[in-house]
Amino acid sequence: MKIKKGDQIIVTVGKDKGKKGKVEKVFPKDSTVLVPGINIVKKHEKKRDEQHPGGIIEVVKPITLGKIAVICPKCGKPTRLGFRIVKDTKERICRKCEQVI
Repeated sequence: MKIKKGDQIIVTVGKDKGKKGKVEKVFPKDSTVLVPGINIVKKHEKKRDEQHPGGIIEVVKPITLGKIAVICPKCGKPTRLGFRIVKDTKERICRKCEQVI
């Protein structure tokens, strides 16, 4: 996967379009990432005991990679990521300004 934990992203499609955040967790098998404050859904939860009273709670769900773009720390624009191989090392680069991310 090109996106890693700690990357700054912006949502390009959907109800959270334009929101920015930092990737907290990556799920490569599902091609999704978890970003706090983005893709919040309401869930109806049944009462279990005194500590879990139940009701309608808000939960952060993972968002698919096709709906987000990485923000380049150098130029500050949403961009796609590319790879460059330099002396047996692979590094991620910004497609717009060609700087290493």
